[in-house]
Amino acid sequence: MLSQRGRYALKALLNIARAKGKTRQVSAIAEEEKIPRKFLEAIMSDLRRVGLVSSTRGNMGGYQLARPADLITFGEVVRITDGPLSMLPCTSRNFYQRCEDCPDELRCQLRSLFAEVRDATTKILDNRTLADALRDEAAGRDTELTGVGE
Repeated sequence: MLSQRGRYALKALLNIARAKGKTRQVSAIAEEEKIPRKFLEAIMSDLRRVGLVSSTRGNMGGYQLARPADLITFGEVVRITDGPLSMLPCTSRNFYQRCEDCPDELRCQLRSLFAEVRDATTKILDNRTLADALRDEAAGRDTELTGVGE
């Protein structure tokens, strides 16, 4: 499940991307996106540290995307905020760890199934950018799941 930190990071980055190169202040993003300011400040600091946003100090300061919105994927942001996309450590490509209670990875049905889940999730999140989401938003596309329960 996506953490609150991950959700807020994505919402903040989309807010900044909508500004099309203009600097956005944390207070404005927090108010518009209904994110607690102190929590957002910590998230933005982390996003700056990894190079997703750049910051400017001063009265007119704030944050901008460090790269174009079409070069920032949802997968990258989720990995930065929440870690691996895999639900099991043995299926992670970037953070692999053998499951302590697994006697045979090659025959493990959980590993096989969750590798498929990882592949589907990765395919979607690594091929969807902030710019894609903004285009969908501008076109009024409904991004809600249809007919799928949680």
